[in-house]
Amino acid sequence: MAFRNLVWLFVAAIALHNIEEAIWLPAWSADAGPWHAPVAAVPFGFAVAVLSVAAAATALLARRGGRGSLGAYLVTGYALAMLLNVAFPHLLATIALQSYMPGTATAVLFNLPVTALLVRAAFREGYVERGKFLWAGPLVVASLMLAIPVLFAAGDLLEGLFST
Repeated sequence: MAFRNLVWLFVAAIALHNIEEAIWLPAWSADAGPWHAPVAAVPFGFAVAVLSVAAAATALLARRGGRGSLGAYLVTGYALAMLLNVAFPHLLATIALQSYMPGTATAVLFNLPVTALLVRAAFREGYVERGKFLWAGPLVVASLMLAIPVLFAAGDLLEGLFST
């Protein structure tokens, strides 16, 4: 399948994954120990909603920008982050805790194949260059990781504003 089409499958896979997590992960996180800090439903839901919109924005930028564009590197870096997310924390936490971590099914069934195909197509079709991706991909992964606590804090703030 072509990169231009895979970016939209990527958005759908991320959305499904985030919906699964938004429904079940906050309750699960209360007893997850070192595998996941406890998170409240509203801040977590806000964070995954923003991350889903970010996935769509990167896909749109990649489609409009084409080969070698900032969008191509952003969506491929985001795909790398979600590919890594399949193993850590989902599979590792499920195995270590001997209990299902919410998001594992969608990570394995959707994120793993779609992100692997997307990254492969990005290289094969010339949307990203290996040399640039060696630094751009990890930079996107790190940026997403740094954004998560900020998004949780923003979600906490929003919850506080609307709960009074």
